[in-house]
Amino acid sequence: MHDLTTGKEGKLIFQFAAPMLLGNIFQQLFSVVDSIVVGNYIGKTALAAIGASFPVIFMMISMIIGLVMGTTIVISQYYGAGDLVKVKRAIDTMYIYSFIAGTIATVAGITLAEPVLRLLALPEEIMPQAKQYLRIYFCGMLIFFGYNGTSAVLRGLGDSKTPLYFLIIGTIANIILVILFVGIFRWGVAGAAYSTLLANGLAFLLAIIWLNKTHKLIRIAIRGLHFDREVFRQSLRIGLPTGLQQTLIAFGNLAVLGIVNTFGTNVVAAFSVAYRIDSLAIIPAMSFAAAFSTFVGQNIGANKTDRIRTGLISAIKMSGSVTIVTTILIIVFGNLLMNLFTSDQEVIKIGNQYLTIVSSFYLVFALMFIYQGAMRGAGETMIPMLFSLFSLWLIRIPLAYFLSRKTGATGIWWATPVGWIFGLAFSYAYYKTGRWKKKAVVKYDQNL
Repeated sequence: MHDLTTGKEGKLIFQFAAPMLLGNIFQQLFSVVDSIVVGNYIGKTALAAIGASFPVIFMMISMIIGLVMGTTIVISQYYGAGDLVKVKRAIDTMYIYSFIAGTIATVAGITLAEPVLRLLALPEEIMPQAKQYLRIYFCGMLIFFGYNGTSAVLRGLGDSKTPLYFLIIGTIANIILVILFVGIFRWGVAGAAYSTLLANGLAFLLAIIWLNKTHKLIRIAIRGLHFDREVFRQSLRIGLPTGLQQTLIAFGNLAVLGIVNTFGTNVVAAFSVAYRIDSLAIIPAMSFAAAFSTFVGQNIGANKTDRIRTGLISAIKMSGSVTIVTTILIIVFGNLLMNLFTSDQEVIKIGNQYLTIVSSFYLVFALMFIYQGAMRGAGETMIPMLFSLFSLWLIRIPLAYFLSRKTGATGIWWATPVGWIFGLAFSYAYYKTGRWKKKAVVKYDQNL
């Protein structure tokens, strides 16, 4: 566990962010490897089916992701304040509501998979494979919530290395299984879904065994868990806005996918591949922001708010430098990256166009996430939620619809960076007011 309240701010943030960065890359590799194997062994229709499934999955799990993030912030602040009793209660509470939410998500996902896909006007040739993939994937929701909840708790305690180790094991298992199930057994998209489910299950099982034997605070068992209403209320206060934000963003992504679907299988497949590459490319920005968020949470909990500004500058320098390099690599090697997934030249051309436009604005995205990370670390999640939703629903989606009618699919791609620009402007302006510091769980009247 890392104490982020003492020592050089930039070094601490980097040391905490590096394992998280690697972990997020391996997390994305689950879907990236699936897409590469499916695209090469089955074809662009199956590739489009898997790509169209992920916004639906995100819609089903987005609220619980937000609540877990809220609990992580509560844990980081109590840990910074040295209140280990409250830390343990927060962990127990998270496991209880994650189990309930996972059960609900499984039933809802299996039931609503086809109606949602039809509502999005998914091309009929893609529908059977997308439906099959979703229904298998949703059978693993309890495993997904359990493993990701455990990883989030460890990060709240300042431990970003342990989740990485189990994630690496899961990713390697997924690579082996998806090649086996899809490439050798020829199970189609079902094989890709089964490989992800089994790999997540292996990672979670190993995490349970290891934590129960070695960790002082975390014990994963059905018996002995205690639900703390006060901790849950605090987690709701902090996490509900983020969960609502994630949910509305998920619906926004579905709306964008609905616009993409109107352009046919080639554009859907290109968007699916480019979005996978895009998701990998923005991981450094998201990781540094998440590390900075925990840094802010612990230092506010320890009543060391003077360290936040120095940490902010360091986070911006690190995240910005990596992001600029990433942008250059994407622009130069976009075609080659698309070739990893498919040999269809039309799909490659459309996907590379997306990557060139969107990657040119990664620095804007990185800055926006850093400023919002500061707010979330303090417990201020409502304002970032409003900014994100405004940028998505009032800027990006209407602009994507309008421009796509004028310029084709290119208009959808341009709408994304325009939304980021507005999001950064709002986030920076609110950060400068300093009001976000007053939302901390642990109060110190003299500074807050």
